[in-house]
Amino acid sequence: MPELPEVETTARGVAPHVTGKRLTAIDVRQPSLRWPVEIPEGAQTASIRQVYRRAKYVLFKTDVGHFILHLGMSGSLRWLPAPAPAPQKHDHIDFVFASPSQDAEGAGVLRYNDPRRFGSLHWHAGVLDEHFLLARLGVEPLSDAFSGDYLKGYTRGRKTPIKSLIMDSHVVVGVGNIYANEALFRAGIRPTHRAARMTLAACEALVAEIKTVLGWAINRGGTTLRDFVGGDGKPGYFQQELLVYGREGEACRRCEEPLQGVRISNRATVYCRNCQPASGFRAPR
Repeated sequence: MPELPEVETTARGVAPHVTGKRLTAIDVRQPSLRWPVEIPEGAQTASIRQVYRRAKYVLFKTDVGHFILHLGMSGSLRWLPAPAPAPQKHDHIDFVFASPSQDAEGAGVLRYNDPRRFGSLHWHAGVLDEHFLLARLGVEPLSDAFSGDYLKGYTRGRKTPIKSLIMDSHVVVGVGNIYANEALFRAGIRPTHRAARMTLAACEALVAEIKTVLGWAINRGGTTLRDFVGGDGKPGYFQQELLVYGREGEACRRCEEPLQGVRISNRATVYCRNCQPASGFRAPR
């Protein structure tokens, strides 16, 4: 599934094409996604004021409310200048835009493609944080609110592995499996380490590495897993730089010890016994 960097890349990719433009129609060819797609008539001619990300949702702020889009397992957005080609089998939704000027330049279609139909599109005219998809989300990992002190507060009394804690969207959003593996390795913390045993220093190191890993991935366009493509139609290439994820049994890039694999909360987890000691935390090099 597209993770936070992929969603951020998508939002940044489509924003220049639609911000400041007015919708003329929304063509929903497949209303049966994860939830039924129901768009009121007034929203179909709204003007887009801003495109940004919250957690793994792409948000389109308009003059009358918000569109909330989730890419699901395999969804993608493409900007197609007018005249747009005919939709294909899995092209489920078209956002049709007029040009901001009198000529045809700038008009086009923002097309949502989703082969597996696990994505979703909602319209919300009220307070955004009160929408059921967003109401219980934790802090953004790249924000100042996500700090060592903040994470330490959530570790108290928690017997869960630290990897499970940082993947809990009620604590912090968008730290998916790939980036949790990478950040824990870079921070020198074993994924199975009990959250309650985390020191403040370890929490600070982990927070710093989460921010670093996500920042790098955003700058490189994501990890290009499965069907993901960015809003500009170009794949990302962060995957070639992964240090542990997907490398079970291979040599650690730091110490050359074989990387170990284990499942935590039914998610593939890879770590180095030497660089991520069971006793606690080895400060990043």
